[in-house]
Amino acid sequence: MDAQPANPDEVGPGDRGGENRKHAQGTDENAAVPLRRPADGVPPVVVDRNALQLVATAMAGATGPVAVDTERASGYRYSNRAYLVQLRREGAGTALIDPIPVADALGPLREALTGPEWVLHAASQDLPCLAELELRPTSLFDTELAGRLAGFPRVSLAALVRQQLGYELEKGHGAADWSRRPLPADWLNYAALDVELLVPLRDSLEEELRRQGKLDWALQEFEWVRTAPPPPPRAQPWRRTSGIHRVHAPRQLAAVRELWLARDAVAESRDIAPGRVLPDKAVIEAAQAAPKTERELLALPVFRGRAQRRRAHTWLAALRAAAELPTDELPSPAQPSDGPPPPNRWADRDPEAAARLSAARAVLTETAERLRLPVENLIQPDLVRRTCWTPPEQLDVQAVSAALRAGNAREWQVELTASHLTEALRVTA
Repeated sequence: MDAQPANPDEVGPGDRGGENRKHAQGTDENAAVPLRRPADGVPPVVVDRNALQLVATAMAGATGPVAVDTERASGYRYSNRAYLVQLRREGAGTALIDPIPVADALGPLREALTGPEWVLHAASQDLPCLAELELRPTSLFDTELAGRLAGFPRVSLAALVRQQLGYELEKGHGAADWSRRPLPADWLNYAALDVELLVPLRDSLEEELRRQGKLDWALQEFEWVRTAPPPPPRAQPWRRTSGIHRVHAPRQLAAVRELWLARDAVAESRDIAPGRVLPDKAVIEAAQAAPKTERELLALPVFRGRAQRRRAHTWLAALRAAAELPTDELPSPAQPSDGPPPPNRWADRDPEAAARLSAARAVLTETAERLRLPVENLIQPDLVRRTCWTPPEQLDVQAVSAALRAGNAREWQVELTASHLTEALRVTA
């Protein structure tokens, strides 16, 4: 039974009833009802095998899709593991699971969740940490991606719930340190609310996508997200250090690299986010200053703290390793790439490729606007750049379609873009 509201300004979704879930075009956003707590209250966190078995049994006996969410500790921990898993299914209610103490007992839950559709918001963010727990969907519906394909300008969970269902979700603690134990009550309330309306939101968005004739596109996208392999490791990830654009000398770049690698080793061993071990700003400053002694290092602003004094020998060893590298082992100022150069250099490097890219961008933008889609969802921008830089030898629709498929474009994307892109590639033929 739905809980009764404590006052008119704090209601659960059950208090309004399904008949008040509004379609996008009919929702008065100014009249959204604040949603401050789950209709059935916040369940206790599952931390032992017995409680987990009860949840698995309830989920297996329930009906319909399963709302799924996770909470991580990005910015606090090195790993991207899940520190809380939230589930909700009709007939079973909401479950909050601490996967850390029950990681070796998830078998019954895996079995219960195999088969029903999972509903997630921005699924690509949650699927990797769920896969670490060997929890993988058989099929899924991504509400964030659905909102993009439907052409909505705001696709956060809160924005879509407000627009589609007429509720104002409580602003929460998504960026908090979810590795903290015990988890505060207001954090758990926020976590439970994240799955409270995912299935009704899914139903509303499916209806909208069907109305726009885009449901098949969405289903192809959802399957792509579900089956996509993990991204390959970044080449030279140290080059993403914030502020590295200010470093140009190869010897200083080597110092950035060695400091980054030393910091990463410390962060991984202690499961701490690298930026909390040593800020990027300190890495850049040390690389530019090139201190040769511990005293010189500790004179730099960030290195004066107690934690950095304790690790001074680690940072100094990294700087010395960079200083002693032979010249032919120093990194190049130019970042290596397996693709075309940045588009702002195309006019000088290959004017014809620049003309092709300009024509492609124009026609794809026009197509995306006509279909009410973000152009980056119509076709991947990197694939467009690669195709314009190195077009197929045969400039016909069949060859361009094959190139797009080889670049992992989905069939709906190929059907909508191949002919337009072919014409754009012919501008220099």
